[in-house]
Amino acid sequence: MKLLSGDRIFLMLVLSIALAGLAIFSSATLGLLARENSSVSQDILLQAGLGLGLGFLAFLAARAISLIWIRRLAPYLFLLTIIFTALVFVPGIGFHAGGATRWVDLGFTTVQPAEFLKIGFVLALAAWLAPRAQKLTSVWRGLVPFVAMLAVPAVLLLAQPNTSTALLLLATGAVMYFSAGAPWRDFGILAVGVVVAFGVLILARPYVLDRIETFLNPQENPLTTGYQIQQSLIAIGSGGLLGRGFGQSVGKFNYLPEPDGDSVFAVFAEETGFLGASILLALFVALAARGVVIAGKSRDLFGGLIALGFSFIIILQAFTNIAAMLGIIPLTGLPLPFISHGGTALMATLLMCGFILNVAAHQRT
Repeated sequence: MKLLSGDRIFLMLVLSIALAGLAIFSSATLGLLARENSSVSQDILLQAGLGLGLGFLAFLAARAISLIWIRRLAPYLFLLTIIFTALVFVPGIGFHAGGATRWVDLGFTTVQPAEFLKIGFVLALAAWLAPRAQKLTSVWRGLVPFVAMLAVPAVLLLAQPNTSTALLLLATGAVMYFSAGAPWRDFGILAVGVVVAFGVLILARPYVLDRIETFLNPQENPLTTGYQIQQSLIAIGSGGLLGRGFGQSVGKFNYLPEPDGDSVFAVFAEETGFLGASILLALFVALAARGVVIAGKSRDLFGGLIALGFSFIIILQAFTNIAAMLGIIPLTGLPLPFISHGGTALMATLLMCGFILNVAAHQRT
């Protein structure tokens, strides 16, 4: 089938992780049966239908569209995703939960526009960088416009607040910017700017400092701020080498917060042990590595930056979620790609993979 052509290894990795992710999510969602006001069947249906079903349609659409048209439409798609993200602040449209306003209420479900903002940003940045690779040595032609492109989505995300996604876009944009040929002088300038901005953020958002303090001293408040990481480590540790058995997690029923969301890796590690967790991690690494190979073989810089940007988003998000559950970094709230609750996130991830496969279909021979 022509729509599935491009890179067989990458395609098989996408299918493997997506189908395994649905199984892992379904097992983790069973933990909600023991909790009030849960609709497990609806959650699984939305994940399979909205996320996996519509996600694969989006995957095929991203694979089918011409890269020429993607490049032409990139600025407009970026603008549309910015407008869509801004809708969360409109009364009656935006949905507020957990101290944040990150969703648009569709009635039967909610959608998180920030997931599509990631895609619009990568496409627009790739389209802007590709013809200017030789001009990035100039601060006014390179660094200043680059920071301006980052500023608008960053402000929208920080206002929600969605600090983790803002940092994800910053890291992804930086990787694309320097891969396009920006001078290392700009790296120092950006690094200083990030440190200053992060300091201001800590002062303005006390919960950021709370997460850092919890990371440094997780045993200090085991029943409040340190509860999630404590329970995550207990669940992962109890999995041992081979796990309790698929579907047999104890933590998902009573102890782990959001077993189908932020804590889904802890549930999986408890059920499949070190072996299963290592295989899942290896699949993510293989997917990203294959994406980087596709980027290197791209026919032009635009396609290469698309494949690199989306591959980096997927692997960084996966590593961030897993590292947070292992207590290696502070909790962030970023979902585990392909697996965590959220049909929007799954659809957006498959859309990214469709663009990568599109680049693979037009690589150098």
